[in-house]
Amino acid sequence: MAGWAVFDTAIGACGIAWGDEGICGAQLPHASAAGTRQRMRRRFPALAEREPPAEVAALIADIQAQLRGEPRDLSATRLDWREVPAFHTRVYRIALGIRSGSTLTYGDIAQRLGEPGAARAVGQALGANPFAPIVPCHRVLAAGGRKGGFSAPGGTDTKLKMLLIENARPDDQPSLF
Repeated sequence: MAGWAVFDTAIGACGIAWGDEGICGAQLPHASAAGTRQRMRRRFPALAEREPPAEVAALIADIQAQLRGEPRDLSATRLDWREVPAFHTRVYRIALGIRSGSTLTYGDIAQRLGEPGAARAVGQALGANPFAPIVPCHRVLAAGGRKGGFSAPGGTDTKLKMLLIENARPDDQPSLF
């Protein structure tokens, strides 16, 4: 049965929503669990808060471990792509392949898309990421390893916190390996 849940992590209370087609959204923490819960109600008004099914509970455990600094590969997560624009889907699929502790730049992703002039569009797509932290948009940096933007609550401070948890550094040479 479709629904959503709020769960604690090392960086605060995150949220996740699911349906018949897979995960339909995830939420990085707000200042409080109540704030995350309010955001989930606004994003998913047709769904109710409920106990997650086993598949979602296992994903929650992996997200919690990842946000404690224990690398997890979330790339096989069943995501509901139906409401995601085609270009964004292409960007998110590349971002899903960025390993914990590694980074790419917006330009790197644009190159991999075969659209080298699309770095700004890549950044805009990542800013609309409905699946953070499953799709690890925090691992995508601006040119030269600069932190770039981050539209999640807490902005670039949250991005830097997540990168530090993963032992990645914004001034590292971006790499998938």
